[in-house]
Amino acid sequence: MPEPDLAADLELMRRAALEAGALAMSFRRDGAKSWDKSPGHPVTEADLAVNALLLERLGQARPDYGWLSEETADKAEARSQMRTWVVDPIDGTRAYMRPADPNWCIAIALVEAGEAIAGVLYAPMHEELFEASKGGGAFVNGAALSVSGRAEEAGARVIVDEAVVKHPEWPTPWPELVLPKPKPNATLYRMALVAAGRWDATFALIRKSDWDLAAGAVLVAEAGGIVSTHNGTPLSFNGDIPAQRSMLAAGKGLHGLLLDRMKHLDLPDPNG
Repeated sequence: MPEPDLAADLELMRRAALEAGALAMSFRRDGAKSWDKSPGHPVTEADLAVNALLLERLGQARPDYGWLSEETADKAEARSQMRTWVVDPIDGTRAYMRPADPNWCIAIALVEAGEAIAGVLYAPMHEELFEASKGGGAFVNGAALSVSGRAEEAGARVIVDEAVVKHPEWPTPWPELVLPKPKPNATLYRMALVAAGRWDATFALIRKSDWDLAAGAVLVAEAGGIVSTHNGTPLSFNGDIPAQRSMLAAGKGLHGLLLDRMKHLDLPDPNG
């Protein structure tokens, strides 16, 4: 069982995520305004409103915790405390902006000493509340999660773009995989699907910010899987630059096989 204080933190995260989800849905019904905060990176007024709500709820309840969010300017002093909230107000903003696309979520993680020790992910349109804490297991709507036991590549259900595995420069061609069409936009929701065993693996061979991964990392780990970079290095959160070079999440039987395929890739480490 989680330590009592971690259990209390998890309950706080759960309540905040549900409230934030309701707020996001209200903006969505009314047609949230959107713009590009940088080229190719959209943001909506709902992202900012949810960010403000979570900052208020979590900050007031735990004033001694640090804060890192996609929609707040990063300041090292703001995340120098023993425990730090790592928040993605709306992961999958492009999906959020599409009326019929349900694959977006609210994500809150709690990081301590570089490790995600608790995470909550709420997908309002799926009516799914994922949660996990270190040593406490992973759950969706109260039901325990477990990653798939698949231990072979051929036929594996992998959430990744087809163009990635079909690229001609792989030393050994990939076997036939089951790929999603379309791929869910939200990285964290993809990781939650792996934690739930609905898909066998997901990976990203590009830099990802901590808020894109932290809540999903504890979900997958507590569901019995492994999350690492593409070369097997464990993810370490809240570094000088809060980002990872890549991400690979899978059950234990498949993780090593996928690692052997991609560990030769030379991808830059943001904190290297």
